[in-house]
Amino acid sequence: MITTILNYLANSGAITYIVLALLSIYLIVTIWIFLYRYFAVTALIRNEVSSLEGLTSREARFSSLSALNKCTNNLASKELLYACEINIIKDASSGISWLAIISSTSPFIGLFGTVIGILESFAKFANQSKVAFSIIAPAISEALVATAAGIFVAIFAYTFHQILSRKIYELNIYLKAQSQILIAKG
Repeated sequence: MITTILNYLANSGAITYIVLALLSIYLIVTIWIFLYRYFAVTALIRNEVSSLEGLTSREARFSSLSALNKCTNNLASKELLYACEINIIKDASSGISWLAIISSTSPFIGLFGTVIGILESFAKFANQSKVAFSIIAPAISEALVATAAGIFVAIFAYTFHQILSRKIYELNIYLKAQSQILIAKG
């Protein structure tokens, strides 16, 4: 396995190195954004669930850990609550658009690397009058590694984007529920 990878890298051109390096950076950024945002949004949701439970209990108290409470400073006007909801969701969703960008561009970056790899392969065989398929096939299969890498990164970026979008939607529901309760209580 390792010798196959080393042989692939030894026979690759500069464009392939650039494409694989860019896709590696994309993968690292994808994982970092996901982990950072996932844990931050999960903590926000945990605080808002606790606050919502406090508002719906007999005590009817607004949790001091709630982001909505921190934003409104115990002033519960409809407009202020709405503005705070928007601000909290905006902060919670920062970075999420990068996952969408990475998931949509990484297959094209991989495809670019594949096209360049195939062009380089054909350029090697241009001086030969007859080339067997058994000689062309390995060169093309090596070029397809870039497309596979692009798709690999895109799968993770898209999946992480969907997971975080769902978490942010869940946070929004808890914030709206608290706002409705506070508005109803006047």
